[in-house]
Amino acid sequence: MHVRNVHEREFDLPLATVGEVIDTLASKNDRLWPREAWPPMRFDRPLSVGAVGGHGPVRYSIEEYQPGRLILFRFLGPSGFNGTHRFEVEDQHGRTVLRHVLEMRAVGRARLSWPLLFRPLHNALIEDGFDRAAASLGVGVERPARHSISVRALRAVVRTLHRPGAK
Repeated sequence: MHVRNVHEREFDLPLATVGEVIDTLASKNDRLWPREAWPPMRFDRPLSVGAVGGHGPVRYSIEEYQPGRLILFRFLGPSGFNGTHRFEVEDQHGRTVLRHVLEMRAVGRARLSWPLLFRPLHNALIEDGFDRAAASLGVGVERPARHSISVRALRAVVRTLHRPGAK
């Protein structure tokens, strides 16, 4: 199964200003990742090609890094996630676009786990992250992301399964 999942947020700010946000990813001063509500993103070293890390059960390595413009990650796990995801910043007709693109072939169990579990959680996480980025840039969010009932239920199940002492 081929998967392409795209999220975008436009800003009336210079590209360099928005680009600074992606450069803080997984740092103490992260302005993008919604770590208060989601498993934190961590790497074995600062953002650079070859850094390995991830968040929760999702593992990846940094395959390409262009400061202020692009961070491209290659999936290492879960099993069956064969592909990449990236954060990128670009100018589009005088506006700056912050974009997240996930492209992969889902094989084996991922053919079920992606649409039933990972996709809804991923979509909620990215929108929360874009809200965080907007707030860090001093831009109001007209309609902050809200989690659907199904996302809230999935998060509760995942929390229960990953609670210390849970079987």
